[in-house]
Amino acid sequence: MLDLYHCKDARSFRCLWLLEEMGATYNLIKLDYPPKETSPKYLEINPAGTVPCLVDGETTLFESGAILEYLTATDAGAAFAVRPGHPEYGNWLNWVHFGEASLTVPLAALFRFAHRLPPEQRQPGAAADCRAQFIEKLAVLERTLAHREYLADGRFTSADISVAYALMLARALGLEGEFPPAVSAWLERVCARPAFAAARAAQKAAPLATL
Repeated sequence: MLDLYHCKDARSFRCLWLLEEMGATYNLIKLDYPPKETSPKYLEINPAGTVPCLVDGETTLFESGAILEYLTATDAGAAFAVRPGHPEYGNWLNWVHFGEASLTVPLAALFRFAHRLPPEQRQPGAAADCRAQFIEKLAVLERTLAHREYLADGRFTSADISVAYALMLARALGLEGEFPPAVSAWLERVCARPAFAAARAAQKAAPLATL
């Protein structure tokens, strides 16, 4: 049994969505945000105190991109990956990590500088710079999606999940108006998948865990 530690709409949603796409059996442990403060014993499971955290027997992972790669290395997840040796392998791998490193990182910093810090510690200039970085990366995404239905190999893969989560976060931060046309159309397409709805329902139905 896979244990996924998750906070509502956090990066762990990537992993939850993929588990639903795979039809996997898993145990969803929903924590209040931020878990390292609300559930101190969680640090015994994940020393980073962040979500996601996936526990599979003796294996524990706590980076969302690594978890996507780990799950797609299994037989059940193979349909959502591109394998080494395939012409699209490098492209797939690039987009899996683009979703976090190029898109989510500046958004997380924007959230911190503009919203999460106490008002007297917020940094509007830094927040504006993070916003500009994100918008610049959107242009890279638009150039690809202008002539592709999906990001890699002409089909839905975990790369789409990785990048789509970043745009979900951007939408929550009020940046949807910055999405170019092909990006908007692609996001609507991937979020119409039944597994996306199932993941949203799963996180809503799961009770908050007490650790």
